[in-house]
Parts: sequence; C-alpha cells; structure tokens
Amino acid sequence: MNYIAKNIRHLRSLKGLTQEQLAEEIQTTRSRIGSYEEGRSEPPIQLLVIFSEYFKLPIDILVKSDLSYADDFSFIEVGNQRVLFPIAVDEDNENLIEVIPIKASAGYLLGYDDPEYIQQLEKIKLPFLPTGKHRAFPIKGDSMLPLKDGSYVVAKFIDDIREVRNGRTYVVVTANDGMTYKRVYNQIEERKALLLSPDNKEYASYHVPISEVLELWEFTCAINTQEYDERDLKISSILKMFNDLKVELEAFTGKVIQ
Repeated sequence: MNYIAKNIRHLRSLKGLTQEQLAEEIQTTRSRIGSYEEGRSEPPIQLLVIFSEYFKLPIDILVKSDLSYADDFSFIEVGNQRVLFPIAVDEDNENLIEVIPIKASAGYLLGYDDPEYIQQLEKIKLPFLPTGKHRAFPIKGDSMLPLKDGSYVVAKFIDDIREVRNGRTYVVVTANDGMTYKRVYNQIEERKALLLSPDNKEYASYHVPISEVLELWEFTCAINTQEYDERDLKISSILKMFNDLKVELEAFTGKVIQ
C-alpha cells in the first residue's frame, strides 16, 4: 500500500509547517504539495528524493510505511540506508517495548528492518527503563546462565558499535548467525571484530567481524519465565567466580615481575 499522501501531510504537520511553507522549503509550489497530500497525484522520483532528504527518511519508509502514529521525529538513523522505526509510545507518551516472540525469533533476521514486521509485534511497558529505543529478545539455550531458555532480555539500541563497553552483555544481530545474547569485548582496532563470550564456559567464545553486525542492543533488564532453584543459583555463582578469575588473570598477562 502507498502511504505517501498521508505521510507527507503528517510529517509536514509534525514540523509545524503550512503547505506553502513546506513548498518554499523544498522549492516547489503549494498546489503541488496539496495535490500530493490529497492523493490527486504522486510526486515524481526526483521529488521523492527531495522529500527523503528533507525529512531524513528513506524513500521506501516514506512510501510503504504508515507514519501517522508517530507523534514526533523519534527515529534513530542506522547508517544511510534505514532507520530504526520509530520509538513507539502509548497514550501517556511513555515508551513501549516491542517483544520478539520466541516462536518467530528466527524471522527477526528477515524482518528487523521491515517497518510492517516491527509494527505488528506485541508491545509492553516498563516505566523504569532509561530513555532510548528498547526491544525484548527471547533467550535460547543455557550459554548465559542463570538466564534460562525462554527468558527475555530487554535491551537498549546502540547506534554506534564503537560504544561497546567491554564485559557488558548485548543482544547481537548478525548477518550470518542471526540473533544471539553474549558478553561482548571490543576488538575493533585489533581485529575489526567483536569477541562474543558466553558466561557458561562449556561454550566457546568466538569473534564476529563488525561488517556482519546488523544491530547491537545493550542489556537493560531480564524477564525470567521460569523460577530459579537452588542448584541453578549455585551453578551460576560458580561460573561467575571462574569468569571473574579469568578476567583477573588476563589483567596480569604480559606483565613482568621485577
């Protein structure tokens, strides 16, 4: 479906412009703006490019996505090709969190940049979250104990991969391996890659080239869908102890004892 008429009208309204003012901004006529907004004609490709540059939105978003529910310009740009579409809010203007369903998590790699896919996701509200764009991702397996299979990680979108903080946990969406949740270390300068390390040391760490990283989301909180038992917590504590010891030993690597 083509939403260009509705989107031009809505985006102009968000900027607080009249049709005449928008026409002056992009050097066209008010009558042409009126014609586009009323759906009596469609802008040619040259003018679509101008609209795209003016509103800082990709052409496919302008044409194929209904932007009328966005009440501000809370779009996060990702490179020059797309936007993270957009920060959703409820009637009280509080941020909503899109939830990636467990059964459909494999499809996220195909739909992560598709506004229609994102729009149809279920949404929840957690009022204590910091500002920013958040999503809830399902956890599979036991590589990040004590989080169990089926739990959810709520994470904040990071738009610059260089902002990775060593030893923090992230949901990493990659071109080849899909979506994973791991402890991440920045090795961009040395290897042009991120080191992804599971807390459960039965699993090996591995590198992901930054060229394969599609999205990066930093842990904010976890939602557990199963109750912990005493054994789970003991195993987690032991794993954390060994992980902390590993970090301390690595800090001494290369040092010369006088």
